[in-house]
Amino acid sequence: MATEALDATAISRDLFSASIGSVACCYVGQPFDTVKVRMQTRPDLFTGIYSASASMLSNEGIASFWKGSVPTAGGMVLENCMAFGVNEALKRTFPDNEGGSTEGGAPNLLKPFLMGSITGCFSATVLLPSEVVKAKTQVVVGKPVSSQEIVRKMIKSQGMRSMFVGLDAQLCRDAPFYAFFFGGYDLFVYGFRTYVPSMPEELNYFLSGGFAGMFGWTMAMPFDVPKTNVQSRYDTKVVGSYFPELMKIIRERGLTGLYSGLGPTVVRAFPANAALFLGVEMGKKFFDNLFTP
Repeated sequence: MATEALDATAISRDLFSASIGSVACCYVGQPFDTVKVRMQTRPDLFTGIYSASASMLSNEGIASFWKGSVPTAGGMVLENCMAFGVNEALKRTFPDNEGGSTEGGAPNLLKPFLMGSITGCFSATVLLPSEVVKAKTQVVVGKPVSSQEIVRKMIKSQGMRSMFVGLDAQLCRDAPFYAFFFGGYDLFVYGFRTYVPSMPEELNYFLSGGFAGMFGWTMAMPFDVPKTNVQSRYDTKVVGSYFPELMKIIRERGLTGLYSGLGPTVVRAFPANAALFLGVEMGKKFFDNLFTP
């Protein structure tokens, strides 16, 4: 099983399809993500989706919704190559006896969630630098600032360790997110195949990916808010700032403060992750048509 999991063709297929899905996901979902970050870091100014969106549009122009998209796209490619690569390798190493949900058999109800959690720990280490740059870029109000300027400011302020601040925050967010993300996707795919057998496979992938994204982000949002606040500042530690920030948010805003930005995040999650999974599945088919004898 280990040999099968490390098969070069299978790994290439995973990386190719994840890259296609990542680019589609980034540019579909980035506007919603920028609004989410503004709401999480400046709740005093942006009390809702509409106020944040209207402020950005009137004061900064439509391009402001794609702030941080370049590091995000790069980070997403790395993140999803790691995430889908690790998750698919785990599936090949520990296959369901019934063939797995994406192969038509009944899914194991626990295994996809456990594998997703493990995947999140791996993915967090790859995603971290681009998440830090993205968060700092997105909170800049007014004059557009490039990711290169942000990186220079980070290095000047904290040195190379600035690229890895909030490592504990990233792990605390990504482990539960990917558990529900990949676990939810397998269950949704199986559910649609079982109860809506006439549904085209492409539509199944699209809907299942969208719902899995909403499911994952709803469960992970309380961990994401303190993560965003920690990574958007220039005075935080690599490890150790997350839990104090978590308690600070609860004291100042209550438990509801941990769900700041949930609206745009869930709205974004459906189209962005629908595009991601559809791109991944179509990428697999394209790869198979090109390289499978």
